[in-house]
Amino acid sequence: MKPVVLALDFIAMGAVEKLELLDVETYLLREEQGDVRHEYLNGVIYAMAGAKNRHNAISTNAIISLGSSLRGSSCRPTNSDTKIRVLLPNEIRFYYPDAMVVCDRNPDDDNFEDRPVVIIEVLSEGTRRTDLAEKREAYLQVSSLRVLIFIEQDFPKVMVDRRGDHGFESESYSGLEAVIPLPEVEIDLPLARLYEDVEFSD
Repeated sequence: MKPVVLALDFIAMGAVEKLELLDVETYLLREEQGDVRHEYLNGVIYAMAGAKNRHNAISTNAIISLGSSLRGSSCRPTNSDTKIRVLLPNEIRFYYPDAMVVCDRNPDDDNFEDRPVVIIEVLSEGTRRTDLAEKREAYLQVSSLRVLIFIEQDFPKVMVDRRGDHGFESESYSGLEAVIPLPEVEIDLPLARLYEDVEFSD
């Protein structure tokens, strides 16, 4: 999803405007009651725009594939309606990944997760810079995270950051015959499933 609108409240103080930031409780309440989803960066919220059909098809394929492969497991996939709470040293963020795999889940009445094992983002022209910089940096600080997956939507290629003994290492998988091993949750993720019924431009 693409952050497109900066949602802020301003309070005029003479010639000076003071920025009023949202606290976490207010943000979460607004998200439950509102029709538009927002990502949250330490008090500042960003409205999320709708994605294109190809983006949605790939993210749906990921959920279906993960759900089928994880059946009978204690781990479960979530879709893009579930937020992740990222606790950084000096701030709190909430993002809406396209998909996650969570094995140690938050209570059912929460509307976010804290401990994903796998995070998936589908890249697009509008989100690439944010996804591969700001979000990637934040996600890699989540202590439970073992695998971060970025899926191209215009051609069959997936980039993976996998936690190893000495930190995260980068991997790349290309072509519909490629398969992403996910021993962290005891499944594989074939690119053919991610891109099922997706047509690419010549």
